[in-house]
Amino acid sequence: MFTGIVTDVGQVRAIEKRGDTHFVIATKFDVSQIDIGASIACSGACMTVVDKGSAADRWFAFTASGETLSKATLGDWKVGDPVNLERSLRMGDELGGHIVTGHVDGIAEIKKMAPEGESTRLTFEVPVALSRFIASKGSVALDGVSLTVNEVDGSRFGVNIIPHTLSVTTFKRAKPGMKVNLEVDLMARYVARLVKS
Repeated sequence: MFTGIVTDVGQVRAIEKRGDTHFVIATKFDVSQIDIGASIACSGACMTVVDKGSAADRWFAFTASGETLSKATLGDWKVGDPVNLERSLRMGDELGGHIVTGHVDGIAEIKKMAPEGESTRLTFEVPVALSRFIASKGSVALDGVSLTVNEVDGSRFGVNIIPHTLSVTTFKRAKPGMKVNLEVDLMARYVARLVKS
């Protein structure tokens, strides 16, 4: 489990495709405190650490299956790309954003950007099948960042990103056409399932 509060922006160091796809991510995290098998949200996708570097050479590696690549943006990553990172919650940690599982539901695309006060207003479009899970004043995780939905119009919705969030996440490079990992609110997913049954 995660909160959608990014604690580091790492960088893709290496990608190797062999059966599955293997990624190496450079990080500022103290990797000596990260166990093999630990979960780290990588731009919103919960990935399992399979290898790691040292205190002097900080990196960790994970393997992404075809299913993960089909649902998330990882298949488009290139060496040097920035990656929002969050370590998994521990008992007693502050829940600063909202409950995020790291299970990416699909991809959202930035359609419009505009300044709004000191913030930046972003309008996203999502696949129609996912739009029913997004509600005004509800929560979404976009590339692992917990955000509040301002309004919904069909398969489009808007969020405001404050300057702090813009400066400490990959959203500092946001532009129309950019695609991000989307995780809908956990409660919305289960409510929709109950209503359907």
